Amino acid sequence: MQLTGKVAIVTGAGSGIGKATALLFAAQGAKVGAIDHTPKEGQATIDEINQQGGEGISTIADVSQPDQVQSAIDKIAQQFGKIDIVFANAGINGVWAPIDQLEPEEWDKTINTNLKGTFLTVKYAVPYLKQQGGSIIVTASVNGTRIFSNTGSTAYSCTKAAQVAFTKLIAVELAKHKIRANVVCPGKIETNIENSSQHRNLESIREPVEFPEGMIPLTDGAPGSAEQVAQLVAFLASDASSHITGTEVWIDGAESLIKG
Repeated sequence: MQLTGKVAIVTGAGSGIGKATALLFAAQGAKVGAIDHTPKEGQATIDEINQQGGEGISTIADVSQPDQVQSAIDKIAQQFGKIDIVFANAGINGVWAPIDQLEPEEWDKTINTNLKGTFLTVKYAVPYLKQQGGSIIVTASVNGTRIFSNTGSTAYSCTKAAQVAFTKLIAVELAKHKIRANVVCPGKIETNIENSSQHRNLESIREPVEFPEGMIPLTDGAPGSAEQVAQLVAFLASDASSHITGTEVWIDGAESLIKG
């Protein structure tokens, strides 16, 4: 198994891409530390891992809160003795609205969860990664990196563009410690992230653009799955990608190539 002997942290492990990745990490031999803001969902992921013969623990943290993130990461490191893999995945869509109708606190919530949360996760995990090297993977998006036609997604897209820059910068900074950092940019994926979304008056700012039927050429319009993203993340976490760092990988079935 590709990840035997590794210890992996997954934020947002209670659902969607985070859950699929935590399960795959465990199936490939890693011990998993799940971090989620919802206790029941995070524990459910770990229960499933344990039932399948894997090993993991669940911790609770709001990724925008430094003390909570540090405590969760320290707990995982103390439980398993080290950290090899960090999947900074937790995020929200937040409020999508015309810029003059987006409230400062709505902007702040998206920035704090998506961007500050990524920073805090990496910040508190890096001292452990430096002990033996490892891999950091960040979840960004096609929005803000290839797609800019989803007007109203300003706060969300800004966090995703910033996550790409953040990952490239730390890839250079941490290379001497044998720590790799890469970022995955999913397109439309079947997850429950829409539960964290609020769309307001978008029809007033959307340009009347018609995209080709289906919009996802590889699948005739069908969205990708969380499990497909998990396969990519597991590859970037493994030694099979040992010479890959500072790279963004789009996983969208060519959606962003026709919908920029």
